[in-house]
Amino acid sequence: MNCNLFDLSGKTALVTGSSRGIGKAVALLLGRAGARVIFHGVRMGEALRETVAQAEAEKIACSVVTGNLAEEADVERLAAECGGAVDILVLNASVQEYMHLCNFDSAEFEREINTNLRSACLLLKHLLPPMQERKWGRVINVGSVNQVRPAARLAVYSATKAALQNLTLNAAKEYAPDGITFNSIVPGIICTDRNRKILSDPDWLPKLQAMVPAGRFGVPEDCAGAVLLLASEAGSYITGAEIPIAGGMQL
Repeated sequence: MNCNLFDLSGKTALVTGSSRGIGKAVALLLGRAGARVIFHGVRMGEALRETVAQAEAEKIACSVVTGNLAEEADVERLAAECGGAVDILVLNASVQEYMHLCNFDSAEFEREINTNLRSACLLLKHLLPPMQERKWGRVINVGSVNQVRPAARLAVYSATKAALQNLTLNAAKEYAPDGITFNSIVPGIICTDRNRKILSDPDWLPKLQAMVPAGRFGVPEDCAGAVLLLASEAGSYITGAEIPIAGGMQL
């Protein structure tokens, strides 16, 4: 018996949106724990190449899939390329746009809904049956503090994250008898490329700092440890959890 409950040797993890930020930190940590990692990006750009090169330099077994999660055909192809190998699915990729609700058009609404929510449903449709056959699986949703504390100008994004959390809870109940757990981490303000612009705005910075009781913003690595717990045997009896990683911002 393996006494290291965090050892992921023999498992394969697909982490969507893993070329940078939270997805990159999660994918690398899962790989360091022994998992074979499938990295994902919209295309094979410089960031994804550099991330894969880093993983290979660390002797992490890995491969790459690409595709725009807003496009149904891309998601179907991506799932087919993964085959039935995925044991751990980390739903990290998402898109957002800061704008008032009255300014949204159909194209932006569909982009966010399709990328953040529909792609998750499609991936689960294809990747869950093999997990059921093996009686083992882990699905970790990377949500957002906006699903519990919606921010102005992120109405549609917040709605997609809340919907994905509801999907996670439903699936946790349905698939628990199959040995598959479903959980969410809920990041707050994390220093990533996505947030660089707003965190460099002198008008917004003090307002955002005042919203975080811990008095600091997070880094991607703050999120990775919780995902490793939920992906491992150490977290085998945790399902339906919603874990804030927000320095108290959710309170």
